[in-house]
Amino acid sequence: MKICLSKVYKAEKVELTEDRMSAGSTKGYRMVRATRGVVEGAWYFEIKVVKLGETGHTRLGWSTDKGDLQAPVGYDGNSFGYRDIDGSKVHKALREKYGEEGYKEGDVIGFYINLPEGGSYAPKPPHLVWYKGQRYVRAPDAKEEPPKVVPGSEISFFKNGVCQGVAFKDLFGGRYYPAASMYTLPNQPNCVVKFNFGPDFECFPEELGGRSLPRPMVEVPYHGFDNQVENGVASEKKQ
Repeated sequence: MKICLSKVYKAEKVELTEDRMSAGSTKGYRMVRATRGVVEGAWYFEIKVVKLGETGHTRLGWSTDKGDLQAPVGYDGNSFGYRDIDGSKVHKALREKYGEEGYKEGDVIGFYINLPEGGSYAPKPPHLVWYKGQRYVRAPDAKEEPPKVVPGSEISFFKNGVCQGVAFKDLFGGRYYPAASMYTLPNQPNCVVKFNFGPDFECFPEELGGRSLPRPMVEVPYHGFDNQVENGVASEKKQ
């Protein structure tokens, strides 16, 4: 199964289409993330803002596996968001001026991440042990390594193919997943976004501003819970 939106790593109220490429929700911000993330290299995907309606808003971007699913993208230190209102960027719930203007219904937002040699800076995967046919995560060592910054790393957002500039840089090593969060006032239709993981993008940038050419997220291989690439069938079902 190729990359799609996760049925597990989403807030309960987020609704997915049958192909798991579109997501919608109402009321407060809630997050959904993709089934696959990246640790190393340059990658790109797109989201089309299908429906905002009268009261809908979105915060879209990237999240690690620790991002809070019951909150918007950018709510904590584990996710990085791009906001439709005024085009600001959001991280640790702090909004900062970023794009010249916001984005609206019908716009296509591009998401670029580059983690040069990121695997060297990623935290060690959890140690798994088998016991009576079940797989368990062993308790972490008391001395956990502090997170390491990936030199030259960045997240940039594009609006209809035009770069809005570097939004975040000096990212900590780890696995980053495409993520979206939607909001409306109560008793309103769903706010809906549609993901495109490639390879056929609607608004792939003609000008990358000297950035490394990214690969489409559709090419990310399946990785198991221990972050090792594996051909797992049983564990794939948990996505």
